[in-house]
Amino acid sequence: MSDIELDYRVPGPDVVDYATLFYFFHTELPVFEDMERADHAQMRFRLDDGAAQYFFPDGSAQQATPVHVIGPTSAAFRVRAEGPVRLFGWGVTAAGWAAMMGGDASNALNRMIDASALLGPRMMEARGALQRARDFDAMVAIGAALIHELAGQSCAEMVRFAQQVDTWLEDSQSPEIDDLIAATGLSRRQVERKCNAIYGAPPKLLARKFRALRAAVAMRGRDLSFDDAVGHGFYDQSHLIREVKQFTGLTPKQIRDQPTALAAITVAQRTALGGQVKSLISET
Repeated sequence: MSDIELDYRVPGPDVVDYATLFYFFHTELPVFEDMERADHAQMRFRLDDGAAQYFFPDGSAQQATPVHVIGPTSAAFRVRAEGPVRLFGWGVTAAGWAAMMGGDASNALNRMIDASALLGPRMMEARGALQRARDFDAMVAIGAALIHELAGQSCAEMVRFAQQVDTWLEDSQSPEIDDLIAATGLSRRQVERKCNAIYGAPPKLLARKFRALRAAVAMRGRDLSFDDAVGHGFYDQSHLIREVKQFTGLTPKQIRDQPTALAAITVAQRTALGGQVKSLISET
């Protein structure tokens, strides 16, 4: 049996533009250490008093604050936390970044930000409410209310652009930027600038990231063999191994046969959501 617990809730229609999934992570291990895959930005509330550190791809390390934001990530990174750990959070969509965080997401790429410094004392008040919540569903209600409060008057233009980019990433195993330019009616420079601003990375990197994550999930579920994966947008086996390792921290063989505890439970729980969420979430 795994020493960690991870549970998800699907955001309601009122906040689905801003949050990918709500989650609650718990372990009683004295020290938890694992790799986290590249992902959307994350809003996180540590509900216990233990220390934690993130070790990012450039070799930098940051001490986690009680409430923090992990910016969009372009590669796998390591986390080490003193247990027991009780953590509530949600994935922040690109539209959610524009609505709640402000600023250029590329400046937060592969970085942790103190959410209280960024968004004010309300974040510690929310942490207190989450600590007193009776169960995960009560936490989700608090999180959804906080998203409403932080988002305020969201920018319809950015929500629409994020939906176009997500659709572009979902509709092809190896998306071409010319298709995104055609779908948005924007210039290449405008598309790249907007992607950097709310996704933290240009379209080419986004396409690589989600292609690798999709292949990793499919191989873990035995829906895709190693040989067949090479034909899904990868030039050869070396390219597949290199890309999957960059974005997941594991080789394709490790993902299939010896995943870390966090990788195994994350893939199992997210794929189980099936048609409840966008394929960009459940298949990556």
